Amino acid sequence: MTAREIFIALAYMIAAACFVVGLIWLQTPKRARAGNILSALGMLLAVIATLLAKEIVDYSMIVLGIVIGTAAGAWMARTVPMTGMPQMVGLLNGFGGAASALIAAAEYFHYAAGKGPALDLTIAILLTMLIGAVTFSGSMIAAGKLQGVVNERAVTYPFQQPINLILALTILATGAYLVIDFAHPWVFGYFIVASLVLGVLFTIPIGGADMPVIICLLNSFSGLAAAMAGFVVKNNALIISGSLVGASGIILTQIMCWAMNRSIGNVLFSAFGATVTAGAGGKSAAGKTVKPIQADEAAILLAYAQLVIIVPGYGMAVSQAQHAVRQLADELGKRSVAVKYAIHPVAGRMPGHMNVLLAEANVPYDQLYDMDQINDEFQRADVAIVLGANDVVNPAARYDKSSPIYGMPILNTDHAKNIIVMKRSMNPGFAGIENELFYHDKTRMLFGDAKESLTKLINEVKSV
Repeated sequence: MTAREIFIALAYMIAAACFVVGLIWLQTPKRARAGNILSALGMLLAVIATLLAKEIVDYSMIVLGIVIGTAAGAWMARTVPMTGMPQMVGLLNGFGGAASALIAAAEYFHYAAGKGPALDLTIAILLTMLIGAVTFSGSMIAAGKLQGVVNERAVTYPFQQPINLILALTILATGAYLVIDFAHPWVFGYFIVASLVLGVLFTIPIGGADMPVIICLLNSFSGLAAAMAGFVVKNNALIISGSLVGASGIILTQIMCWAMNRSIGNVLFSAFGATVTAGAGGKSAAGKTVKPIQADEAAILLAYAQLVIIVPGYGMAVSQAQHAVRQLADELGKRSVAVKYAIHPVAGRMPGHMNVLLAEANVPYDQLYDMDQINDEFQRADVAIVLGANDVVNPAARYDKSSPIYGMPILNTDHAKNIIVMKRSMNPGFAGIENELFYHDKTRMLFGDAKESLTKLINEVKSV
């Protein structure tokens, strides 16, 4: 081996170690930032090593790509708000899939001009294209749902699953044909288009409540596509990093499914989240009514409490109320009120969504508790504040076998002595069902925008 080859091999080994350690550090909030930086440094080292490969004879297009990519990445990092992180993650998953698909397309046309590649390389090219294209188009739909430009609810139509099955079979048949006879650009073109369509049809039946699962799954797909691309271009760093992303993504997908007591098949094929209207005028379908509360009344409850547990949900993200939440906690802390945050694994639109928003507001890490850590604490809590959360605090999940969320682990918010729910309206969550917590005897509803309601509440607490 030459000195250059030795350096590249060592650089890839160090980069792989950075990826592994970085992933380990991401398991805890205190080390997450350092883990992210370490992983990024590992990728930088891998990129530098790759640029030293002897196969590169012209750097002009590479430099152009680096400049454009760096500018776009820096712009997105500085301008995309924290509430837009789920959409950004979806886009980044899609870009990763698209990059792998473009590599597969370039390698296909390179070999199609000659006698064709070996069998293993042919299969790697086709798998890279299939997974990359599905990841790209599926991620674009997922990002559109998160942004609200695509219907957030599950989109279904007659014979949906048979159509998807037929499309998948034609893709497999086309791939098999290309394995036998590689040099057919028009057949390969159909393979690309059909894969892109499959990604769209794969994602549109999935409702917004399941987006944390789909974000994880598409992230896994992007890693698998990158790993396949690594086999295509014979790059060890790409194989290692892609495998790590693929494996961690699928593990996280399974964790998200466990958090909802559902299988991945149920998430993908059940069209969960059909539209169901809530009871009108603050009444439930059973005729129960909600009990409102004003900011001054809520302030008295909070100011004289000993333990307050805050349950953040997507409503907090929409109103960008995380800073107001921190201010309220600070005011309560001045009165020796203990404040804890209860984080459900699937609260929000991506894994760790609530953690990211609260970290932006500098909420102390030691105040954040996951579901298993905090559930027994609710019975000691004087007040539980629900900020825009819905299905993850619905008691029906425990006993109503007819409910679509039956068996889903929930936060025991209803065990608190007093419950304040901050919500804009009585609209149901993405499961499309009424939330029994809203009609509970201990629950009071503080209607309005979460940020505005919190601002009023902070001012009232100060005056108590």
